[in-house]
Parts: sequence; C-alpha cells; structure tokens
Amino acid sequence: MRRNWALRALRFALFAVLFVTVFGFVVTLLWNWLMPALFGWHLISFWQAIGILVLSKILFGGFHGRHGGHMHWRRRMMERWEQMTPEEREKLRESMRGRCGPFGPPAATPKA
Repeated sequence: MRRNWALRALRFALFAVLFVTVFGFVVTLLWNWLMPALFGWHLISFWQAIGILVLSKILFGGFHGRHGGHMHWRRRMMERWEQMTPEEREKLRESMRGRCGPFGPPAATPKA
C-alpha cells in the first residue's frame, strides 16, 4: 500500500514538473516572439516566464482549488431539502433564523 502511494506521489511530482516546464517554455517563446515586436518590450528568460505564470495565477486564478465545489455542495443540500418533510423544513428554518438571518417567508407577527 505504501509503495503504491509513493509511486503515485512520484508520478504526480513528475507530471507537475513537466507541466510547469512545458508551460514555462511556451510562455517564454510566446512572450519573446510577440512582446518585443508589438510593444518593444525586452526578452525574458525561462525563470521570468515561470514568475509570470505564478503571478497570473495569483492575480487571476487564485488558490481556491477545484472549480465547481460550490455547485456540488449546493446540489447536495438541495437533495437533502427535497427529502425533508414540511415539518423538518420548518424546524431547519427556525434553527437557521436565529443564527443566519431570515429564511423563507417572514413569520407572522402577533397583533396587539
């Protein structure tokens, strides 16, 4: 079992290094081909291209992990909601109302 885990980790590390290397060279080639000709900017090295990739990931992609995780959680909660009885739904609304604000239609206020 441990050997299988170590082999998977090694394979993942190899693919990660390969991925970063290929994209670094692609960014280097594209930058050095386009930017000096279009804008008169300087040529960049491989390590500067890796830095550009990391910077663009931070600025535009963030480090939030997989996409669609929110939708999975929402779909799971909707399935649970569908399986609840009306009494269970009202009980959940009441318990959430005290912690998270209003849910559903506002409760009728007694008139004095």
